[in-house]
Amino acid sequence: MARYNKKSVTLWSESDKSYILPQDYQKWCNEIVSLIEQAKLQAVLNVNKELLALYWQIGKGILQKQEKFGWGAQVVEQLAKDLSISFPDDRGFSARNLWNMKRFASDYPDFPFLQVPLADFNQYEILQVALAENSETNSGQLPLIKIEKNGEQFMQVQLVQITWYHHISLIPKVKSLAERAFYIMETARQGWSRDVMLANIAADYLHNKGKAITNFKNTIPPTHSDFARYAFKDPYCFGFIGTLSLKNEYGIEKKLTEHVTDFLMEMGRGFAFVGRQYHLVVDGDDYYVDLLMYHLQMHRYVVIELKAVEFIPEFVSKLNFYISAVDEYIKTPQDNPTIGLLLCPTKSNEKVRFSLRGFSQPMGVAEYEIKKIIEDIQDVLPDFNSIDLENTSSD
Repeated sequence: MARYNKKSVTLWSESDKSYILPQDYQKWCNEIVSLIEQAKLQAVLNVNKELLALYWQIGKGILQKQEKFGWGAQVVEQLAKDLSISFPDDRGFSARNLWNMKRFASDYPDFPFLQVPLADFNQYEILQVALAENSETNSGQLPLIKIEKNGEQFMQVQLVQITWYHHISLIPKVKSLAERAFYIMETARQGWSRDVMLANIAADYLHNKGKAITNFKNTIPPTHSDFARYAFKDPYCFGFIGTLSLKNEYGIEKKLTEHVTDFLMEMGRGFAFVGRQYHLVVDGDDYYVDLLMYHLQMHRYVVIELKAVEFIPEFVSKLNFYISAVDEYIKTPQDNPTIGLLLCPTKSNEKVRFSLRGFSQPMGVAEYEIKKIIEDIQDVLPDFNSIDLENTSSD
C-alpha cells in the first residue's frame, strides 16, 4: 500500500522505493484545495443567507401583526415560549431575539439589500472609492448595485455579507444607513469579527480612513492616488501591544512585530509584513528600515518609519532616503514605486504639509496611539437589553 507524504510530495511503495509525482501534480492539487475552500465558503454564505432570510420573515410577520391587529409585547413573549417548545435545541427564538428580528425587518424593508440613496452615499468620499474599487477588482466581495426607484437612484448593498450577530450589534450603534453600508462592506472585505468591527466603530474608522496627510495626489497617477490614500488612516491604534510604558521606538517596534497579526489587522487589508530593521547597504554604509511591508493590491513596497517623539520636518528627509533606497535595491520592474508612512505619537498638520512639499517620493504622515481600547469600546458596545447573547451559534 502506498503512503503519501505531503511535505516531500512523494509516494512510497511497501518496498520503500520512492518515485517523484508528475510535474503538474502540485498545481492540480492546489486547484482542488482552492475549489474545496470556495465550496466551503459558499456553504457558509448560503447558511447565513437562509438564517437572515428566516429572521427577516419572522420580524416582518411581527411588524404586520402589530400594525394590522395591534398585537403587543405579550404576543411576542408567548410566541417565544411556543417556539422554544417546538425547537428546544435552538436558542435563537428568545423574546429578546424576536424583538431584534422585528427591528431588523423594520430597518431593512428591502431585504436582502440595504438601499442607500445615492445622494447620501456620495456624501462619503470613502464610499465612492469603495464603489470604484468594487467595480475594478475581483476581490470576492459581493457587488454594489446601482438602481433607480421612483425616479431616485439608490445604491444596494448585500446584507448577507455579514452575520446576524454582526447586524444586531451594528444596528443600534450606527444610525446612518450610508455609514452602515460602509461597515457592512468593510467587515466583509477585511473579515472582521464582531468585536473587531465594534472596536473600529469605537475608533471612528470611517472618518479616520484616508485621513493621513500625504502627497499622493502629486506623486501617484490619479487612477491610483485615491486608493493609495485610503490604504492609510489617522490615527492608528496600537493598544493591542498591552502596555503604556513603552517610550522608545525600538520597544514599540519590537512589540508590534511580536503581535504581527494584530498589527496587520490594524494596518488594513492588503498589507503583508516583509521585515523589521530591514538591512540596506548604500555606498558601503549600513541602514535599517524600521518596518518594511508590501501592499498586495497596490503592488508596492511600503516603508514605515516609527518615531517615539513629536513630528519634526527632518524625519521626512530620512523617509525619502529609505524610499529611494528600496526603489533602487529591492523593487523589481513588476512593482510600482515604493511609498512611505511616518508614524509619530503627535504631529502638527501644518508642519507636515510644509515638510512634504517638493518631494517627488509618495509618502504620508499619521499619528499612532498606545493605549488600552476597552474603555473606548464601551460606548459602542450593543445594548445588552436588546441582544440575545445566547444566540452565538450564528456568529
